Amino acid sequence: MTNVRVIKPALAALVAAAACVGGLAFSSAQPAQADTYSDLINAQNQHAASVQREAELKQQLAGASQDLANKVLELDDLTNNKIVAAQAKVTQANEDAATAQDEADAASGRLSAAQKDKETLEEQIKQTGKDYDDAHAAVAQLARDEMHGSNASDVMSVVTGATSTQDFVNSMQSRDALSRNEANAASSAATSLSTSKNRGERLAAIEKQIAVLKTQADEKAASAQTAAETAQSERDALDKLRQEGEARRDELSSMIDSLDSQSAKQAARTVLIASQVDSYNRQFQKEQQDAANRVDTGNQGGTPSTPVTPAPAPAPAPAPAPAPAPAPSVGGQGTSNGDYGNAYVAGQCTYWAYERRRQMGIGTPSYLGNGGDWWRSAPSYGLRVDHNPQVGAALSFLPGQDGADGTWGHVAVVEAVYGDGTFQISEMNWGGPWNMHYRTLTNLGQYWFVH
Repeated sequence: MTNVRVIKPALAALVAAAACVGGLAFSSAQPAQADTYSDLINAQNQHAASVQREAELKQQLAGASQDLANKVLELDDLTNNKIVAAQAKVTQANEDAATAQDEADAASGRLSAAQKDKETLEEQIKQTGKDYDDAHAAVAQLARDEMHGSNASDVMSVVTGATSTQDFVNSMQSRDALSRNEANAASSAATSLSTSKNRGERLAAIEKQIAVLKTQADEKAASAQTAAETAQSERDALDKLRQEGEARRDELSSMIDSLDSQSAKQAARTVLIASQVDSYNRQFQKEQQDAANRVDTGNQGGTPSTPVTPAPAPAPAPAPAPAPAPAPSVGGQGTSNGDYGNAYVAGQCTYWAYERRRQMGIGTPSYLGNGGDWWRSAPSYGLRVDHNPQVGAALSFLPGQDGADGTWGHVAVVEAVYGDGTFQISEMNWGGPWNMHYRTLTNLGQYWFVH
């Protein structure tokens, strides 16, 4: 049986409620809040998962000092509730800001079109004067070019259903106005323009419409500015929470060794891993923002929600000289053989596996290939490969195994091994580059571990 836990943005914000349960001062799992039925279901599921996680942590932390237990629970609440809720607010604020900007751009476009119409008409007036009537001129031209002596009233009746010259003029103007679009005119002024009889009156109608459009454009621009400021405020609030999470994680990391119970240590490490995962998400968002500031691609979309196929690792490059100093060995793990730095594609599962093992002091060859190839490539570099999980080992998933890509496979890092035959892994590119995730698997001898 596989127990999966995912770190991802929630679809609805959770409201904090202070409580004191079992002697631990801790903000309990927050009630679900939502605007739509779909949001409500997702929020309720999130709430249920939060309640279950909190109960499990409290059980594991039984017997630990109240102060340390509180720190574990508070970091968990910050990572899995408060930051998730803040991320949902950021997502919504970004969408609102984008919508407001689109509306402002559309209003500005309508205003520009009307102003262009005015400029064109003013040039025409300079040539013909204000009293020139385009519709009457068109009727006269039609009589000269098309009627050839036929009865004008019959032609007007057949073409437009008009019974008089004035009706024909109005009909022609109305048709002309309805055929105009916002690319070359303010369409909302069509009705007013259709009843104008000369260029002077049409100019007055356009000027009136321009005043209206300018007011609308100013209002939309102000709304877009407000929405952008709100989005920035939500992003700042999220970043502040993540900074708090990093500070709490550093504090808790230095206190884990004081825990006597193995289950309490396991609980604390689980919470630390989740916080570390969020820290990588924060790092990725910062890199995205920096890239956007350097190059405006016109697309500031979020991280893809569907799995992205990892790009193949580059072919081995000639070994640089001199080789780096050997990485520290942990329990016979790792090697400096072939380790020339992290050469894997940033944001992919292979990139994380190399980087995470490096953090653990374990050397990893730079060109083991795709995640599903590591178990096959590793022995040639002197690495031990077997079916036994060990903290720091890379789990090389075969293509299609446990959700791994059907072509490239996948690779993760073992974070903890438990006495009941289960073990915990961390992995990147879960649902998209840089997306972090962790889960607990059961070892039945079906996995290949690279030590």
